[in-house]
Amino acid sequence: MRLDLHIHTTASDGAWHPEKVVRTAAHGGLDVIAIADHDTTGAFAAAAAAGVDVNVQVIPAMEASSTWEGREIHVLGYFLNPTSKELAVHEGRARRLRDERMQEMVRRLVEQGIEVTFSDVEEAAGSDRSSIARPHLARVLEGKGYASSVPDAFNRLIGDHSDAFVPTALQTPAEAVGMLRAAGGIPIWAHPPRDLVDTLLPSLLSAGLRGLEVYRPSHRRNEVLRLEGICRTADLLMSGGSDWHTPDYGSQLGDFFVTGDEVEKLLTEGGM
Repeated sequence: MRLDLHIHTTASDGAWHPEKVVRTAAHGGLDVIAIADHDTTGAFAAAAAAGVDVNVQVIPAMEASSTWEGREIHVLGYFLNPTSKELAVHEGRARRLRDERMQEMVRRLVEQGIEVTFSDVEEAAGSDRSSIARPHLARVLEGKGYASSVPDAFNRLIGDHSDAFVPTALQTPAEAVGMLRAAGGIPIWAHPPRDLVDTLLPSLLSAGLRGLEVYRPSHRRNEVLRLEGICRTADLLMSGGSDWHTPDYGSQLGDFFVTGDEVEKLLTEGGM
């Protein structure tokens, strides 16, 4: 069984609609995927319906944003209830605060002489988006000639260390964990920063964190072994996924996958 438990769609900052994501995942040999859009489960219903047609199981999930000392920390929630009131409240608040954050990033770019507007970003995000994010802004910058590509826009203009960067200040990491648990989800720390694991893990465990995202295309073998060791020592669940947003970066759905054996405990706890 091949799984990719971290995929994005146009409901947040992915390039493809959920139906296309699911059909392409099937073509790429994936059996199980998790649609884990930023701060929304808006794509799940369409993805699940498409999954029935192509024999791909779609796990309901979300990548919840949080901030710790100015740094973004993301928490994945698996097997949650996509229609829970907790998620509805979170999604509404996240949409408002993400819009405000993007308006500030646009303002900072304009101060640098870059002529973009919030309306440009909204248009790039499309009518079916539930949250607005930096990839939408990156596409505007590419389209207006300020960047040669989406990666170039991040590297030079809107990355974490750029003058235009504004963190997504929605909640603390512990609050994100609690929100996902309240929505029936299994909270997993997404792409945990190497330098913060030892610092933040105890408080996240106290809040109810259940595991770490261990397997990613960018993780070298020594990092995988380190995270596996932490999970085994602390009896945590392990997850993995491509964090796929767009083919612009050269990877296709199915190029990266985890096996059922690698994430067996997570699947069992989720009822699979």
